[in-house]
Amino acid sequence: MNESLEENDRDLASIPSVEVISRAAVMLMSASAERLGLADADPESSPHRDLDEARRLITALAGLVTASVEYLGPHAGPIRDGLQSLQRAFRESSAFPDEPGHGPGEKFTGPVY
Repeated sequence: MNESLEENDRDLASIPSVEVISRAAVMLMSASAERLGLADADPESSPHRDLDEARRLITALAGLVTASVEYLGPHAGPIRDGLQSLQRAFRESSAFPDEPGHGPGEKFTGPVY
C-alpha cells in the first residue's frame, strides 16, 4: 500500500501546478452544473438538483479562480467565463434570486448580472 501512495505522490509531483488548478476548477464546474440540474433535459425536475450544494461548489470555484488567476495564463478566461455562466444559471434557478453581489462566489468575483 505504501508503494501505491509513493507512486501517486510522484505522479502528482510531475503535474504542473496550472494543470492541477485547472483540473480542480473543471471538477468544481462539473459538480456545480450537476447540482444545478444542467446535465438533465429539464433542470427543474433533475434528481441531482440541489441549490444549497450548488452554492457551496460555485463559491469554492470562485475562491479558487480568484486566488489563482495570475497562474492560469490562457486558461483564466475560459475558466472565468464558466464560473460566470454558473453564477448566472444559479440566479436563474433560484425562486428568490440573490441581489447582484450576494450570489454564490460574488464576494470573490464581484457582482454578476
